[in-house]
Amino acid sequence: MGLEADRIIQGDCIEALKSLPDRSVDLVFADPPYNLQLGGDLLRPDNSKVDAVDDAWDQFESFAAYDAFTKAWMGECRRVLKDDGALWVIGSYHNIFRVGVTLQDLGFWILNDIVWRKSNPMPNFKGTRFTNAHETLIWATKSKGGKRYTFNYDAMKMANDELQMRSDWVFPLCTGDERLKDDDGVKAHPTQKPEGLLHRLILASTRPGDIILDPFFGTGTTGAAAKRLGRRWIGIERESAYVKLAEKRIARIQPAAAADLEVTGSKRAEPRIPFGQIVEAGLLRPGDTLYCAKGKHAAKVRADGSLAAGTITGSIHKVGALIQSAPACNGWTYWHIKTDKGLTAIDALRAQVRLANAA
Repeated sequence: MGLEADRIIQGDCIEALKSLPDRSVDLVFADPPYNLQLGGDLLRPDNSKVDAVDDAWDQFESFAAYDAFTKAWMGECRRVLKDDGALWVIGSYHNIFRVGVTLQDLGFWILNDIVWRKSNPMPNFKGTRFTNAHETLIWATKSKGGKRYTFNYDAMKMANDELQMRSDWVFPLCTGDERLKDDDGVKAHPTQKPEGLLHRLILASTRPGDIILDPFFGTGTTGAAAKRLGRRWIGIERESAYVKLAEKRIARIQPAAAADLEVTGSKRAEPRIPFGQIVEAGLLRPGDTLYCAKGKHAAKVRADGSLAAGTITGSIHKVGALIQSAPACNGWTYWHIKTDKGLTAIDALRAQVRLANAA
């Protein structure tokens, strides 16, 4: 029997995690208590009180108690993660460094730290410090050198106008209609995350149908984003008020159609086509000439799929690198053929072979 997903488990996160089977989820997103250690009320210049995080669930008697809590929930998350799974955890300067140490102590391998830069941060009303305008996310695999994790690199590049996605992300705080309110019109959760933030990381590191676990579910932002994107989800939440809000929120969401969830694929995931197969298919013949994009360098195609440029011989990648005095070269995009419309990269020939092989 498969793991039951698309549900909220109400209760203590550590005990609830223990009920889940080993290696059963594809991704964990954790937004744990930050242990803010507030020293008193925070007032605006007009002496009105700032609605800060003073809930009991964010309070720990000592750093040692917080570290023990972190080790317990994170250890269980590592157990339930599949070997090719990954974990995201978010925090502020109050806790993220302690969380990072525990992460590494448990054997996780950190891939990136992402800075969520808030476009509308709360000012520092006392004027005693810099404005806290960011939070940090850590993205980590279950272990170093483990099975290949999911990263939809090309989809992230496409989402960023075909530029490589950077590790600093700009999103506003959760405000307006997205911010959930209680019956009195007061914000229901003090640290509700913007759904756009979850959309990006889920799109980056999962595939449709994957199971995402959030052990600190709150008002269900992870579940909402997961459902929209055709992923399955499991939330763990202790507070009954948050559970009710999350259930109502997620029930209203209509997931996207399967065809609309397709993302830009990665060339790395496509079947490998050696250059020699281009020659075998007759798309190029021995003696044909290839050119760099500017026409400065040329090379001859040989019968075995190697190239010759004067005394330099080798693969399309090796010859491309040597004639440029470069450490490496992607021969598929460096070398071109002449057509009626000008120079065209030989990658187009590789695409033809892939299409023929798939037919």
